Amino acid sequence: MLASWYDEQGPAADVLHVGELPDPVPGPGEVRVRVRVTVSGVNPGDTKKRRGWLGSSMPFPRVIPHSDAAGVIDAVGAQVDARRVGQRVWVYGAQSYRPFGTAAQYTVVPDHQAVFLPDHLSDELGASLGIPGIPGITAHRTVFADGPVDGQLVLVHGVLGGVGSLAAQLAHWAGATVIATVRRTADVDRVDPAVVSHAVALDTGDPAAAIRSYAPRGVDRIIEVALSDNADLDNAVAANNVVIAAYATRSDRTEIPFWPLLFNNVTLRLLGSDDFPGEAKRQAARDLTSAAAVGALTVAVGDRHPLDDIAKAHDHVDAGGGGSGGHGRILLTIPQ
Repeated sequence: MLASWYDEQGPAADVLHVGELPDPVPGPGEVRVRVRVTVSGVNPGDTKKRRGWLGSSMPFPRVIPHSDAAGVIDAVGAQVDARRVGQRVWVYGAQSYRPFGTAAQYTVVPDHQAVFLPDHLSDELGASLGIPGIPGITAHRTVFADGPVDGQLVLVHGVLGGVGSLAAQLAHWAGATVIATVRRTADVDRVDPAVVSHAVALDTGDPAAAIRSYAPRGVDRIIEVALSDNADLDNAVAANNVVIAAYATRSDRTEIPFWPLLFNNVTLRLLGSDDFPGEAKRQAARDLTSAAAVGALTVAVGDRHPLDDIAKAHDHVDAGGGGSGGHGRILLTIPQ
């Protein structure tokens, strides 16, 4: 099969190779998915692993990157229903604790990580639902890890980003009223009013007062992309017993206003994406598919790169595209 891989960590142009590797064979409980054109997703988590972010080392001697894809099951291993062959699926977590991901013509994953993709949904959407790091499964966990949100006020920071956008859509789908923030006033008009009831720019004079004007008693849930930046703001707009679900921060040692948060009875949930409980991932996959099937989820697609240009795709993500600030999903074209 044609694939991209790296045998050592470093800059994309220096370590990523493209060439022929043996076709993988599914083992017991696994399926093999033939990856379709334009549907291997490139995520910040993929490029961080390749760079050795936070001192991480090579987990395997050789890595085929990327965890997301959409495609068709063409082979199954023992203990898997043979009727799955020919089924259209989306894939998540292909390179989570496994060496070979979706930047290849074939990928092999555990049966449950290849999720039925209805025919009316695009490959691009399917390839954008997955990876626990970004965006869909993390978004689902931020919204639902602490129970239903029907009738609640949910504040989503960074709503134009990959996780924030899907978190807002999932919360709205589940019956919440969504308030959201963007970095700049100029970005407010880019927020979808069908999903977000009120959008607040963080560069306004008093974003806490603006949020409180829409939520006088405070918000019930906060989806947090930059805890180090927003901890004081979150406390200022929190209802008693609020849950702050934080999946990112700008500072490795983030300071929080401990006593104010304590007296607000705040629950701070930190979300380590690769290690979500298995059932939480499976429930997220079911809900993401259900929401997408009824038109409740959309994903902006940005640049597409052919497999030969995988280094350029990684550089684009490293520079801040493909999952942050509304740049749109970066997808990789896999030749057939």
